[in-house]
Amino acid sequence: MALPRGVLFAIFAMCCLSIFGQGKIRVEPPNWWSGMVHNEVEIMFYGADIGAYGLTLEDYIGIQLKAVARPSNPNYIFATIIIENGTLPGNLKFVLSKKGTSPKTVPYPILKRKPEQDQIQGFDSSDAIYLITPDRFANGNPMNDSVGEMKEKAERTNVNGRHGGDIAGISAHLDYIKDLGFTALWSNPLLENNMKEYSYHGYATTDFYRVDPRFGDNKSFKALCTKAKQKGLKVIMDMIVNHCGSDHWWMNDLPYEDWINQWPKYTGTNHRKTVILDPHASALDRKQFFDGWFVPTMPDLNQRNPSLAKYLVQNTLWWIEYSGISGIRMDTYPYPDMYFMSDWSKAVMTEYPNFTIVGEEWVTRPTMVSYWQAGKENPNDYTSSLKSLMDFPLQNALVTSLNNEKTWQSSWIDVYEALGQDYLYPDPNNLVVFPDNHDMSRIYTQVNEDLNKFKMALVYTATVRGIPQFYYGTEILMGNPGTTEHGVIRSDFPGGWEGDTVNAFNGKGLSDIQKETQQFVRTLLSWRKNATVVHQGDLLHFAPKGEEEVYVFFRYNDTEKVMVAFNKNPKTVHLDLSGYSEIIPPNIKGTAILSGTRIEAEGGLSIQPNSCLIIELE
Repeated sequence: MALPRGVLFAIFAMCCLSIFGQGKIRVEPPNWWSGMVHNEVEIMFYGADIGAYGLTLEDYIGIQLKAVARPSNPNYIFATIIIENGTLPGNLKFVLSKKGTSPKTVPYPILKRKPEQDQIQGFDSSDAIYLITPDRFANGNPMNDSVGEMKEKAERTNVNGRHGGDIAGISAHLDYIKDLGFTALWSNPLLENNMKEYSYHGYATTDFYRVDPRFGDNKSFKALCTKAKQKGLKVIMDMIVNHCGSDHWWMNDLPYEDWINQWPKYTGTNHRKTVILDPHASALDRKQFFDGWFVPTMPDLNQRNPSLAKYLVQNTLWWIEYSGISGIRMDTYPYPDMYFMSDWSKAVMTEYPNFTIVGEEWVTRPTMVSYWQAGKENPNDYTSSLKSLMDFPLQNALVTSLNNEKTWQSSWIDVYEALGQDYLYPDPNNLVVFPDNHDMSRIYTQVNEDLNKFKMALVYTATVRGIPQFYYGTEILMGNPGTTEHGVIRSDFPGGWEGDTVNAFNGKGLSDIQKETQQFVRTLLSWRKNATVVHQGDLLHFAPKGEEEVYVFFRYNDTEKVMVAFNKNPKTVHLDLSGYSEIIPPNIKGTAILSGTRIEAEGGLSIQPNSCLIIELE
């Protein structure tokens, strides 16, 4: 089989060598490091008829060639090497030989690992995460908006097209993100998505070792991670192991037939996540859930293929080691083979014990989300090393409570009861809590552009247990009124493009209410950054009363207490503090964080209509 035309090779994503005349050889992973726990590495070699060549490894102290595998596709060789502890960095020399031809040498770099790289510190409940859709945040380098080799060109007037945001744009505005009080940033996927259309979102990877050139390159991503770290910001990388893009380079020439999950005709996943534990579920339903494709343009990867499983684990470890990221957000966590995901999460956490992975399990039932968290004792004995999950159940309950009308049992009952199911989680403090994200309507739209409810959503997210995440533009009331079109939800951040009449980075052209909201977020998160009682303290909440429409909870430890109160009434509510006597005295003193005013309440506390209070108690 001939090497597919148009295959492109990134300098820092792989080694590409001319060894067969005008042909190329692709090598993945492009290098490895000495001193890694994962010291048995399977290297993929891809080139025209490479399987017809013998493969040997020249002697190198501390490294042995354990195995060479040739799949039925003659364009691939998989070679497994073992790197002993103490091996010095240098270039291995693989030799390809064939009768009647001169031997060809393929160099393979073994790099020196940075000291203490294995101690990378992940994100946790002391952090606040700023989520960015990179194509829509800021255009730092207009020269890469359209790239000749990439199929989709920039078209900013197309709501679902590429708009030109990039890594340079993110890097240029790290101080803005930090000034708002955030300590971590999560970017939607940055790897190559060389698809014909609708590729800006990044979830149809066409090269797992290459940053999309319309965002920058591998070097610029690594530089972003370094710069962010210097400013006290952690970087979370969005990854996908469930699927790739239909235009991924290997789709024209799969190494194994079972590299992807094949069906007689296109079959999508049924999204029936209950099959994981359902004792009555059919085998066919289980197969369709795990092996069905997300959409026709995203082939479903088969992690039961041993070489693909190794490929995906090594790819993850490579990006952590190469870039120094502090965390991973794993897309569609339940959809790949779940036993592979157990092995994958264990491999990452074994290599980087302080690292953090958050999995996306988009379901509103805590019984199902908790299944995936490390430490959970499941009926089927399934074990996971996944530290964190996105708390979709709490997000759904929060919006429901904010939008519901007053009832006999209070509209706050949804969020109260959702939080009451924390006993299902091994570690609820490691859940990521959020008012919205890139796949749903913005929170300002979800609460029907009610500013008071919007502020309650942000205060709740910032003070409840867990790790808060806000979506870019939340701080200036970005919304998607009248539509759920993702291209609108992920609209351009004003000021990110030259010529924008409104610039949210410096405040030019913002309305008074947008400026007020931006400052509100800054005040809230700047306080939270140093509020250790909110990071790790216990949580005590009180059942809301229907006639009051008030919900109150406390964050506390041995030395500190914070009271958080929400009032959805259109009138001032006077709280009788005796109802909270198990945690506070009848007379309290403290500071209202959002207003900065002094609070001294004797027996009762007044809360203004449609408002919330954060009181740091003395």
